[in-house]
Amino acid sequence: MKALIAFEDGKVFEGHSFTGPGEAVGEVVFNTAMTGYQEVLTDPSYKGQIVTMTYPLIGNYGVNSEDIESSTIHLEAFVIREYEAEYSNWRAEESLREYLVRHGVLGIHQVDTRAITRHIRLKGAMKAVISTDVSDPATLVEKARLAPGLEGRDLVKEVTTKNPYTWKDDRPLDVVVSKRMADVGPPPKGTIRVACIDCGLKYNQLRIFTKKGVEPIVFPCTVTPDEILAVSPHGCFVSNGPGDPAALPYIVDTVKSLLGKLPIFGICLGHQILGQALGASTYKLKFGHHGANQPVKDLSTGKIEITSQNHGFAVDQSALGEDVRVTHINLNDNTVEGIEAPDISAFSVQYHPENAPGPHDSEYLFDRFLKKIRSFWE
Repeated sequence: MKALIAFEDGKVFEGHSFTGPGEAVGEVVFNTAMTGYQEVLTDPSYKGQIVTMTYPLIGNYGVNSEDIESSTIHLEAFVIREYEAEYSNWRAEESLREYLVRHGVLGIHQVDTRAITRHIRLKGAMKAVISTDVSDPATLVEKARLAPGLEGRDLVKEVTTKNPYTWKDDRPLDVVVSKRMADVGPPPKGTIRVACIDCGLKYNQLRIFTKKGVEPIVFPCTVTPDEILAVSPHGCFVSNGPGDPAALPYIVDTVKSLLGKLPIFGICLGHQILGQALGASTYKLKFGHHGANQPVKDLSTGKIEITSQNHGFAVDQSALGEDVRVTHINLNDNTVEGIEAPDISAFSVQYHPENAPGPHDSEYLFDRFLKKIRSFWE
């Protein structure tokens, strides 16, 4: 089934739908990961975006229920060079096509994804419409121009959990025992409890926490500081998520209220939120960082980490105070990849140390967070 991909600048690409008829609107970005398409599909940070994979063959190992990073698909549409219907993997439970159709997400292939990637790199990430229903390019281009962009949009409320929960046996476990979260009770003796602000978190963050003996309690993005403190946590984690970090003053205010009261660790959007809480602003990148091969330098050790990333905004360090230091930078464009306020046990990174997909170079950051928690409460 023929499909058109019409960008707001007038550029149009042709492809074919492998999931049936449909139409989708979003900001087009490209992801450079060679594997992990299922984790990409279920990453809530892609809400509002159309993802183009640069690796040409997608679908060859199918889909399973163990590698999901959230309960559903969040991106608006999936664009690939070649869909492989004959998948082969002993863990596979269904095909990529079946998975996309089941979630009502449009999948397009037989597209020149190299040309799309080059177009975005030259012109920047921009809005587009994909349609199998409308064959007039001019109509679709105009629709793309009129569509809302990511700047100024709060998409976190569309992906955050509705109720608090904890994580057990590799699945969410409801912990609401009454209308007052304080009735959850104190953490078990010897257990570190971490309050997680869900801006669009990935399940592997919770898997790593529990693997390290942590009890995570996940809260909606609208949680108040008092609600967090009521469950007697030892630390606060601020997750990744979609949209514009500047559109989230209510989360920034929550984090700001917790500074110095709890050790804080932020990832991706959580890094941008912590940056704002510490006085910085954020700005939109030309085409963002999306993939599993981004080189990052740890300024304290000089070591280079190959990281998994997914973000379209960055922290502007110019307004950070003298008590806040930049800890990591991206070696491709020198953008800020990590900050720390050591006096109040708060730090964050722009990349994804929980991988899924991606290298495990940075998983040590979870141990660093736990070390800060133990030192804070000594």
